[in-house]
Amino acid sequence: MKPVVVIIGRPNVGKSTLFNRLVKRRKAIVEDEPGVTRDRNYAEALYEDHPFILIDTGGFEPAAKQPIQKQVREQAEVAIQEADLVLFLMDGKEGLNPADIDVAHYLRKVAKPVFYVVNKIDGERQEENVIDFYQLGVPALYSVSAEHGRGVADLMDGVLKILPSAPLEEEREEGEIRVALVGRPNVGKSSLLNKLIGRPRAVVDSTPGTTRDAIDTPLKREGRKYIFIDTAGIRRKSRVSKRLEKYMTIRALRSLERCDVAMLLLDGFEGLTDQDARIAEFAEENGRALILVVNKWDLVVKDTSTQEQYKKRIRKEIKTLDYVPILFISALTGQRVSKIFATIDAVISEHRKRIATAGLNQWLQETVRSNPPPLAGSRTVKLYYISQVATAPPTFVLFTNEPQGVSEPYQRYLMRQLRAKYGFAGTPLRIILRRRKTEAR
Repeated sequence: MKPVVVIIGRPNVGKSTLFNRLVKRRKAIVEDEPGVTRDRNYAEALYEDHPFILIDTGGFEPAAKQPIQKQVREQAEVAIQEADLVLFLMDGKEGLNPADIDVAHYLRKVAKPVFYVVNKIDGERQEENVIDFYQLGVPALYSVSAEHGRGVADLMDGVLKILPSAPLEEEREEGEIRVALVGRPNVGKSSLLNKLIGRPRAVVDSTPGTTRDAIDTPLKREGRKYIFIDTAGIRRKSRVSKRLEKYMTIRALRSLERCDVAMLLLDGFEGLTDQDARIAEFAEENGRALILVVNKWDLVVKDTSTQEQYKKRIRKEIKTLDYVPILFISALTGQRVSKIFATIDAVISEHRKRIATAGLNQWLQETVRSNPPPLAGSRTVKLYYISQVATAPPTFVLFTNEPQGVSEPYQRYLMRQLRAKYGFAGTPLRIILRRRKTEAR
């Protein structure tokens, strides 16, 4: 499992800007306004071939009293507790703030490596602004400009010296299917696991947070071996508010790293929440096959159209996952639970599917003929050749004269057409654009 790095600091010190720089894409919302990032924001990052999970948090204020500020603080505390290393970001333009001193005092009680980082030092002239921060009495200060990248390499070189390495992948039996049961606390993950394996393996309790660690449960069924990973809920700690029970822990993210199929449980009463959408997004980013399972369906008042209306609402709320199958079950009564195995087998088959190159290129010619890519400025975009280079998830290399000219909407169009032709239900797709060698400039 990959190590975890968390970025904390007061509001508006540049945490999301540093987050985006390290993950090399604009994943966090960046606004010049305090308090924009309220939930923890997760992404995989890679620096000098070292992978890790990076967490952006809302503004951390130990003495926060307003309800929303308290929630932000509590989320940051959970992230710190689960992290391997902390980046504490401060504002070099504003100078040392009393709240920075409070945070530094808090971090001294945390048994984790902490890097003290002074942001917004855009050049040599601003270096004198760092002097003020030596009042903190910390071993070292790193001056950076998250916006321009200045000093970030030195910071990350220091981080890599003490960040644990990602362990080697676990040995696996051939044909083994790993399924992670993920979802918010109290949605029924442990009840479903018990129903799937036919015996009480996991403790079931109506108190959110009963499952404290990921539990691996092997099961052989009709000649296939499954490993079910029941992910942890929020740990019950006196310093963590009940408000936090809607937030998953990093252990759930780490379970997603280890699985082939992510089975995301939704509450039939509550529907798809923002947190569910974030779990699904992380599974997609990790290239995992995905199934949405709506639990407690026996308790929902319904008519002949309820199920279809529910599906439409989910599709509308998370449009990018229109390829994911949706099941309606009751873990309590066992209603439709037996369909889960067939669905797992189906999506894992799609996840590992490989398409012959000849058929792919015939499909490409027909697709481009019916809807050519738009111009890139005044330049015609030509798509020459496509080949599948990997499975799990299915990954394709597309050769073109203008990789930058193949817009994201057109790439999404190609993926929709791939699915229309070849299926790929339940699995994300990847398209890698390459310039044809004869077109190299």
